[in-house]
Amino acid sequence: MPSVWIKIAPWGLLIASNVFMTFAWYGHLKNRSTTMLLAIFTSWLIALPEYMLAVPANRLGHGVYSTAQLKTGQEAITLIVFTLFSVFYLGEAISWKTLVGFGVIFVGVAIVMFAK
Repeated sequence: MPSVWIKIAPWGLLIASNVFMTFAWYGHLKNRSTTMLLAIFTSWLIALPEYMLAVPANRLGHGVYSTAQLKTGQEAITLIVFTLFSVFYLGEAISWKTLVGFGVIFVGVAIVMFAK
């Protein structure tokens, strides 16, 4: 029986990884006055720690979860982090259509993660 730590650690690492990933992919949108080359380079530097967290998360998690569960969980984390980022960093409102769409995705996540 896996310890509680090994069940939780992958998700904590994936949350941290997704924070880096979201800033790498979308952080440059707040300051569009920088050159595209600088945005690409900066994003690439931010993405390195993202990979340094995601790879161990998946290695640790694969002992407890299936690859499909890890990927599906990671996508759910991405949507949550992205929503918080959009609202609090970019100052964008989240529409009801987006929330409904994300909700449908979360139903799929629940099926993959918890259906026997």
